[in-house]
Formats: sequence, structure tokens, C-alpha cells
Amino acid sequence: MPLHMIKLCVGCDTVEDLVDWHAADVDGGRPWTMHTRQTPKRAAEMVDGGSLYRVFKGVILCRQPILAITTVGEGPNARCEVTLTPEIVRVAPTPRRAFQGWRYLEPKDAPEDLAPDLAGEIPPDLARQLRELGAW
Repeated sequence: MPLHMIKLCVGCDTVEDLVDWHAADVDGGRPWTMHTRQTPKRAAEMVDGGSLYRVFKGVILCRQPILAITTVGEGPNARCEVTLTPEIVRVAPTPRRAFQGWRYLEPKDAPEDLAPDLAGEIPPDLARQLRELGAW
């Protein structure tokens, strides 16, 4: 089973903001790369079908499949780059407390993908409220 990563999305309030932010930053078709300080010890498990789940204002709203995880630099200057597909998959809005850095996310704890026809029609706040009530 693939292992996933979860990370707060700081500076973006919505999935659309994230897409716009990346579109403005893209330079000649560069891959979508997320930078972090620590390289995961279980990186091989994440590259084999894992995704990066993003938390917006306390709610997991989307994921992106992970293509590669590499360490750049050496010693105290070493950093991690997580290369992601450009595809953003919306997931069932799931509350998540704030945390620093990133965390592993086991498949059993990962939110389900939304059907493509539902992904853009329901506002995230309404979807969260419906989920909390058990209606979705």
C-alpha cells in the first residue's frame, strides 16, 4: 500500500489559489515541486503510488500524486524536493488540526476522492458542514 504525505498549504485559501499561484510561478514547463527541509525516511513507499494531501485553513481539500522525492545538497544545507504531477484531485473535505512541516498519512486515514462531477460544484465550507453532520 502506498504511503501518503500531508502538508499545510500556507498562503493559499482555496485550491484555485494554489493553481493560480503555481501557474504564475511556472517557468518554461518546470515540474511542480514542493520544497521541505527533511527528506522522508519512507520516501520509497510514497513514490510508489502515494500523494501529497494539502490542508487549507484546517481542512484537507485536495491531493497531488507524488512522482519523485529527492535530496538536494549535502550536510546542513541538504533539502528535500517532492516532485508532483500537475493533476490536482479534489478529496472529501476532512478537518485536520494545524501542525508544522509535513506528516505521513496512512491510506486508511486518507480522505476519499470526490467524483469529478461533484468536485467543483459544492463550496468547500458547505461540503465540510455536510460531512460533519454525516450527510455526506
